Amino acid sequence: MSLLPVAEAQARLLNSASPIHRFESIPLDMAEGRVLARDLTARLTQPPFDASAMDGYALRFEDAAAPGAELRVIGASAAGHAFEGAVGTGEAVRIFTGAPVPAGADSVLLQEDAQRLEDDRIRATYPLRKGQHIRPRGQDFLQDEVVLAAGMAMDFSRLTVAAAMNHPALDVYRRPLIAILATGDELVAPGNEPGPSQIIASNTFGIGALARNAGAHVLDLGIVPDNSDEITAAIGRAQVAKADVIVTLGGASVGDHDLVQATMVAAGMKLDFWRIAMRPGKPLMVGSLGDMHVLGLPGNPASSLVCGLLFLEPLIRKLASLPPVRREGVVRTAVPLAANDQRQDYMRATLKKDDNGDWLAEPFPKQDSSMMKVFSRSDCLIVRPPHAPALEPGASCAVVFLRPDLLG
Repeated sequence: MSLLPVAEAQARLLNSASPIHRFESIPLDMAEGRVLARDLTARLTQPPFDASAMDGYALRFEDAAAPGAELRVIGASAAGHAFEGAVGTGEAVRIFTGAPVPAGADSVLLQEDAQRLEDDRIRATYPLRKGQHIRPRGQDFLQDEVVLAAGMAMDFSRLTVAAAMNHPALDVYRRPLIAILATGDELVAPGNEPGPSQIIASNTFGIGALARNAGAHVLDLGIVPDNSDEITAAIGRAQVAKADVIVTLGGASVGDHDLVQATMVAAGMKLDFWRIAMRPGKPLMVGSLGDMHVLGLPGNPASSLVCGLLFLEPLIRKLASLPPVRREGVVRTAVPLAANDQRQDYMRATLKKDDNGDWLAEPFPKQDSSMMKVFSRSDCLIVRPPHAPALEPGASCAVVFLRPDLLG
């Protein structure tokens, strides 16, 4: 099987996925980042009454259209404590921001535009505009109005309006469940003492964090040795849990100790493709096992994380009905870049601003796919397409931002 171009592999994976439209009802305070499964209609009108937008005096426009008019103050209206009477000719009601405008009044004179006189009287000192400083009933939304549409991701502003619409809970799409399985006789969990031929299993934590940040729940299937029976049992646990995706870490190639692909096929997996024309990450595996997507990531940490960014994150976002994360950009290289071979290269690099405020990317001298420290210090991946020519310092180059906040 020839190596598959990265863009084609991404397209085939995403084309095989459909958003999960099963939903659940959750409390409003747990809905940040979740996607509405139904249109959300207002349960009341907001504001529920004509309300004052400022502190001042509620009155009739015709009584104070010009400066110099004098009116008698007959009461007060505050938020939560409405004035129960009505405003008549030559009368005004002291009113505060958010308070109901009393019957008969149609305008609010700012308190700084009113001179207080004796005997509960005021004099207007500034021209009045009819209707000024009044928020009319229903200005924001009306009862039964669709305010938030299905498919919207809930953020701080949408949560605020959902609460104002009197919804204590929301129907949202269920988050994808991602089962993560690490394989290899050489792996031990953090906190254990590795044997002479063993290493600490680290990929689960980075891939798990990436999955959660993309909008998924994560089921950690643990570490299993290079044993077909134990791998099969772990696959079964993912199926029982009704995982939407099983992500395997390591063992997806076809070496003597790489049992994941063969075991998956024996369990019923339909292999779509594997071996991608990319560096790092060539032995990526993609398939399906019933309704469950199968994504086999390489065991080397950098390979696993790069493939996670390029394949797992967009898959989860599509399953969760969330928009893609924007990570792509164009910067300038700070150093010469050599011509590339037939595989698309993703070079870990740092970013810095030049004197003009433009980003400059500088790749680390060593790009070995087992090096985790380098990845932790990287800001982006420089993308070198297949057969890309050499570049001189200052030339434009494509990058994948590891931290989208750098996009500005």
